[in-house]
Amino acid sequence: MNEWFGLLGIVIASASILALRQPLVAILDSVLERLDSRFERQVWCRQSDTAMAVTLLFPGLGILAVFGFAPLIYALYISLFDTRAGAFAGPGNYVRAWHDPEFWGGIRVTIYYAIGTIPATLLLSFGVAWLLFRIGRGRGFFRTVYFLPYVTSAVAAATVWRVLLRPHSGYVNALMEALGLPTQLWLIEQRGVLHLLTNGWIGPEVGPSLALCCIIAFDIWHASGFGVVIFLAGLTAIPRELEEAAIVDGARPWQVMTRVVLPLLSPTVFFLAIVSAIKAFQAFNSFYALTNTARSTDTQNLVIYIYSQLYESQNYGYGATVAVCLCVAIVGLTLVQWRVLGRWVHYE
Repeated sequence: MNEWFGLLGIVIASASILALRQPLVAILDSVLERLDSRFERQVWCRQSDTAMAVTLLFPGLGILAVFGFAPLIYALYISLFDTRAGAFAGPGNYVRAWHDPEFWGGIRVTIYYAIGTIPATLLLSFGVAWLLFRIGRGRGFFRTVYFLPYVTSAVAAATVWRVLLRPHSGYVNALMEALGLPTQLWLIEQRGVLHLLTNGWIGPEVGPSLALCCIIAFDIWHASGFGVVIFLAGLTAIPRELEEAAIVDGARPWQVMTRVVLPLLSPTVFFLAIVSAIKAFQAFNSFYALTNTARSTDTQNLVIYIYSQLYESQNYGYGATVAVCLCVAIVGLTLVQWRVLGRWVHYE
């Protein structure tokens, strides 16, 4: 009975919103119009664009300060304390991180993950976008199909992948058995993928583990849809006259792509490279959802390590220390990308 009342309430609320949509829009337009006219009447707004800009940016800056800068400052503050003992530790937590093998293991896993996901995602997204851009019909349908994994919940998609990659009853191993191929442990395999591919010629500790490669493959599949949409937008903005002129001059399709399309697409590549690098260093959902029940050091990146210190070990000071180190690393990497990759960006 309660479920029926709840469903009835949802229906009534939805109907009310639809019925009041036009009046609400009219009221909002009226409020915005009054604010606009009030700003125009203010002498200081007419005389100073800076004052106008600060006024309009103040709400956003206030939200950013409360939910962005304030937590960062607090994390920096508690990183100087041993919260378990309730005593001031100074740089002690940072010294501990420097000598902590798990901390460096998390850095290694994070770097493996970034190297594995960023180039592959960019190449796959550009290739799919290039093919979709060349077809005439069905572009919207295929764009939606490729974008669906990105808008799907990472936890839900990871659950499906966990079922597929079960070591004993998974569909992937069943398919490999049917093809006469050796089965794998997949998400619980701690040995390096290079060790498995070379039949033991390379040591098991060299390179990313097979479990980490499964996470990398999942995130390439899950994130490539976003890159496809962004690349399609960039390709659409390129004037077709430039490609046609290059073809008339005798350029081959490969030369058109490398000498005309890619230079004009460099701002899009630059944007995706920076966003992908930041997301790679902040990855959490895929790691946690795919390996939570069988977590090991070979799949523990820095964010998972921070989570374990904060919420599992209740070691808030040391967890905040690792978080500050990760923040500094992301900012430093972004600045390097701006300086290095920014030189090859060509604006039309």
